Amino acid sequence: MPLKLATAVAACCVLLGGFLVAAPAEAVDVRCSDLDLPVTGPLGEPATVHGRLCLPDGPVPEAVQLLVHGGTYNSAYWDLPYDPDRYSYQRDMAKHGYATFAADQLGTGGSSKPSSLPLLLPVLARSMHEVIGHLRAGRIGGAPFEKVVIVGHSVGSGIVAAEASTYQDVDGVILTGMTHLPSVPALTFGVLFGLQPAFTDGKLGSLGSDPLYFTTKPGARAGLFYATENADPRVIEADEATKDQVSVPGMGTVAVFGIVLPATKAIRVPVLQAVGSKDILFCGLFALRDCSSGETLRPAEAPFYRPEAQLSTYVLSGAGHSLALHRNASEYRDATRVWLRDKVGVAVP
Repeated sequence: MPLKLATAVAACCVLLGGFLVAAPAEAVDVRCSDLDLPVTGPLGEPATVHGRLCLPDGPVPEAVQLLVHGGTYNSAYWDLPYDPDRYSYQRDMAKHGYATFAADQLGTGGSSKPSSLPLLLPVLARSMHEVIGHLRAGRIGGAPFEKVVIVGHSVGSGIVAAEASTYQDVDGVILTGMTHLPSVPALTFGVLFGLQPAFTDGKLGSLGSDPLYFTTKPGARAGLFYATENADPRVIEADEATKDQVSVPGMGTVAVFGIVLPATKAIRVPVLQAVGSKDILFCGLFALRDCSSGETLRPAEAPFYRPEAQLSTYVLSGAGHSLALHRNASEYRDATRVWLRDKVGVAVP
């Protein structure tokens, strides 16, 4: 069923055993640490995935969310270095008692940067599968996680869908910033006029001269990723300052085989799909999706999932593509926690 949430109530209370009780206080300490994990590169060579683990103070929780960013982002999407009390998904989750690990995809952030040409969807999905193995084996955080929920954004959602359907190794899936029928005109316009080779970019040019790594042109992120009337200009500035590159072959295979030809059809665990109501890339012109609410979105998306997915849909009102970075993003995080509790059985003390 579509995810229904009374935001004001969910922000302060949760329903446990039929009683409303106070949610975890925001005074909880947060512990974040960065680490590198061994994975397999595109050609079988050793490679490294860098990531940030954020935990609440105290015992390590039994469950963790593996966070997979979108194209031209890195893990900073989940822990933006501006006003973290309002915009950091990781720190907010930790304050509410949840563990997260935000990974830099291969080719971005602190992870290995192989040639872009072989960096295709199967390689990206495999690397996240290997990270899940590390999480379950206790190599991250000092204790094995019993449950892993994998969370994607945009291109990252296509990678998440491929990982979950191929390896069947997670307990829940969250897909954000995507629908199965995107706005082709908006995506085409964005690719043609919003992207440029990363080596030509003043910020990213030092990463190398690989011609098939691309990034956004200066100033393009506001129009592509935000409903600017619902976004802090300083957030967009921080987004621009932390932007990264994406493999064009990788992005193309994710779009075709992860989203349009849906990998989601083979997912056998609960799924939450969340978008912003003003996401021009997936809810805009010719997207043929009614993104006005979770109730209107679900009928169009449900055919792309198995019954076992128990599809829940959520729409963040007034938000653009990067819904986690809008002024009202706390509502989306509240909805996520309700879903984690109700559909995956992930609760905090």
